[in-house]
Amino acid sequence: MSTGKLHVKKGDQVKVIAGKDKGREGEVLKAFPEDDRVVVEGINIVKKHQQPTQDNPQGGIQEQEAPIHSSNVMLVCKHCSEASRTGKKILDSGEKVRYCKNCGEIVD
Repeated sequence: MSTGKLHVKKGDQVKVIAGKDKGREGEVLKAFPEDDRVVVEGINIVKKHQQPTQDNPQGGIQEQEAPIHSSNVMLVCKHCSEASRTGKKILDSGEKVRYCKNCGEIVD
């Protein structure tokens, strides 16, 4: 059952911690909070067979990124350059932000 919340969002730099692409890094291109999945640039490449269309009269086999579960990625902190867990805290101004649990710096 999905809660509709993710610890990463579009544009974040992440590191894959499980699966066939373990250890590789990339940027989150798309997030699907309702499915707890993210599409990461250059990760989980699959082949898609494409029928010929007017736009693509050749057709053929294309390679594209497929979604992976968000639990298999960790955010890479911009300050300490390590994959780390994140927490959320509310600043004095009332703004809710994510922070790196390794170095304590604000991620957003």
